[in-house]
Amino acid sequence: MYGGFQANLADPIPAIALVKHFPNYRIMTKRLEIDFIRVGNSDLLLHFDFSAKQRQSIQAELDQDGRSDPCFEMRYYRDDGEICTVIRNTMAIRPKGYVGNHERKNNEK
Repeated sequence: MYGGFQANLADPIPAIALVKHFPNYRIMTKRLEIDFIRVGNSDLLLHFDFSAKQRQSIQAELDQDGRSDPCFEMRYYRDDGEICTVIRNTMAIRPKGYVGNHERKNNEK
């Protein structure tokens, strides 16, 4: 499977999980990194983990700072059990109505 397809399939997974647990926030992908380890020459299985400890850490950051930028590491596994690809997806969790510096500058034009 081509790398672009792997990235596109993995990208929304953390956002879907975060929306479920933090529905009153705006959730966006901030950064996505992809590391190709082996050829994806079979069916691939994506492994994603969102632990209670990570949810608690995000909630603590939201309570303290009003925002959080958690990073999720996902892995694609081939049929033979070998890791094919590692994807690191950094998310931006912001209050609804949040306008960042970049957006503010564009709105002032």
